[in-house]
Amino acid sequence: MSTAQIETVTSTADKAKLAAAVALVVAALGAFYTLSAQGVLIQWSALLACLLLAVVVFFTSLHGRQLIGFGRDAWREVLKVVWPTRKEAMQMTAYVFGFVLIMAVFLWLTDKTLEWLLYDLILGWKK
Repeated sequence: MSTAQIETVTSTADKAKLAAAVALVVAALGAFYTLSAQGVLIQWSALLACLLLAVVVFFTSLHGRQLIGFGRDAWREVLKVVWPTRKEAMQMTAYVFGFVLIMAVFLWLTDKTLEWLLYDLILGWKK
């Protein structure tokens, strides 16, 4: 559970920030294609600057703060994971391979048995 309190009421300012972030992304694309005659350096600089500004504006909005809070909570949960040792991982991998091999043999035998039953005994189609 998150320890940070995030207010869930979306205000007009937050909506304006999201609209501004979207407008900045559109402006970044427009600047990229409009400045194609100015050179690659200017073109990419304008694109990256507008996109960076859009990201900053987004992260100051409520949705951006919620995304940051979610990321922190997710990272906290990742730190709680207990990874298996090498020996445990190798044993579990061997179990999976063994089970797959047993199932493959079982399904092959089932297929051949049904083939023999249907084609040879019931239908009489000899190979």
